[in-house]
Amino acid sequence: MSTDAPSRQAQQPAPEKKTPLVSFHRFIPTARLPQRADRSAAGSLPTRAFRYCEPSTSASGYGYYVFPPISFSLQWDGNDIMWTWEGAGTWLPLKSVQFPNFRDLFDSVAPEEIREYSPPFLGALQEPGLVQLWTGIVARTAPGWSLMVRAPANVPRSGTYELFEGIIETDHWFGPLITNMRLTKTDVPIDFRADFPLLQVQPLPRQAYEEATLNNYELVPDIKQLKPEDWDDYYDTVVRPHVQEVRPRGQYASAARKRRAAEPGNGSS
Repeated sequence: MSTDAPSRQAQQPAPEKKTPLVSFHRFIPTARLPQRADRSAAGSLPTRAFRYCEPSTSASGYGYYVFPPISFSLQWDGNDIMWTWEGAGTWLPLKSVQFPNFRDLFDSVAPEEIREYSPPFLGALQEPGLVQLWTGIVARTAPGWSLMVRAPANVPRSGTYELFEGIIETDHWFGPLITNMRLTKTDVPIDFRADFPLLQVQPLPRQAYEEATLNNYELVPDIKQLKPEDWDDYYDTVVRPHVQEVRPRGQYASAARKRRAAEPGNGSS
């Protein structure tokens, strides 16, 4: 039996550590950690859509769910906003508030020059009915990547508020992962659950939304301008499935999954 195998093994270079695409840093200890978004849209997609509608499931699973750090409620009378949280036992006027008991924790661990700069949890903005919320999370992305912050894709939305969408360049900006919302109903409690996703954050390469990229588009204003290869592709996409003697269900989903599996880095040989 050879005795030099251990030495050869010891000489092997250590595997290179892969930089995470996204790192989520939890500041508020009780906040639920972000998790991969669900291709079933948190269980809300119909079974047939989940099985056969690849566009819906791909959009639903693209990114990460982020949750409120506590269950709380808002109420707006058209002018002033009140808020309460689980266990508070009363409604309080909302201006700008810290997460309960977080400021002391923050100051106890932050470097001296950063103390007293803990992020607010909730704030009423100057425009009527607008609220800013911090998730208790700070995110960092790999160089060249940003995060789109939006409502969860394909999850039924409340009729009592709307979330603004935004793109944050989190490879440079290491600060609170926040969202702005517009309250749309007055004089009723608007509830937010800590166990249900409030946001979906989606990583984007910055090149995808740069002006040079988005200005690189073409308009074909007349159907008569379609090229023969366009009609060939239309036939393959739309007509062929209808003229097949046996038409398998979910052809688009199957083809899309095969293409992804064959792409470099997805486990294909």
